[in-house]
Amino acid sequence: MKLTIHNSWKNILNDEFSKPYFQGLIDFVSEEYKNNTCYPDQDHIFDAFNKTTLDNVKVVIIGQDPYHGVGQANGLCFSVNNGITNPPSLKNIFKELKSDLGESTNTENGDLEKWANQGVLLLNAVLTVRGGEAGSHQNKGWEKLTDSVIKVLSEEKEHLVFLLWGGYAKKKGRKIDTAKHLVLTSGHPSPLSANRGYWFGNKHFTTTNKYLIENGRSPINW
Repeated sequence: MKLTIHNSWKNILNDEFSKPYFQGLIDFVSEEYKNNTCYPDQDHIFDAFNKTTLDNVKVVIIGQDPYHGVGQANGLCFSVNNGITNPPSLKNIFKELKSDLGESTNTENGDLEKWANQGVLLLNAVLTVRGGEAGSHQNKGWEKLTDSVIKVLSEEKEHLVFLLWGGYAKKKGRKIDTAKHLVLTSGHPSPLSANRGYWFGNKHFTTTNKYLIENGRSPINW
């Protein structure tokens, strides 16, 4: 598998790439893509890093693993390719977005690349999955890599906003330096959590922009 990742990330992750666990991970993923249908397409595995360079990161949203349905995953957490029906979690994200901003937004196109291009790192904890088998590439090494990404962002950057939605993301982000960054938590946007009152009304989008503006950074055009 070819490691195509933006140089800004490659430079700070080189130590991780040289560790035995990462080579084992690449060997596993290569075999999986050779012998099974896996998502996203290999060219898009590292799109979270290629669409949002290290220097441009303002906001970090942490997901779990890619969508496992045909044509859904595009390398950005919660995002799907344009023309694909929005999954339930993404529909609820858009509902909260409209409620929070009090304005209309395009809820047909579920491709969140426009967020990524503005500095929203859409980071899944696990970057690949076997088709139709949720969680099938967990505990193979991806989590170690993405933990190191979060650690670097927490230590090397200032005034980022981390959006931790659901228990998995909260655990993943538990070591983020809250003295340097804004960490916003809520329930997961999945129907199970959202319908119990743990998602809607969190106002994370306006709160994020308020913090960015207060710290001299341009807000996100959600």
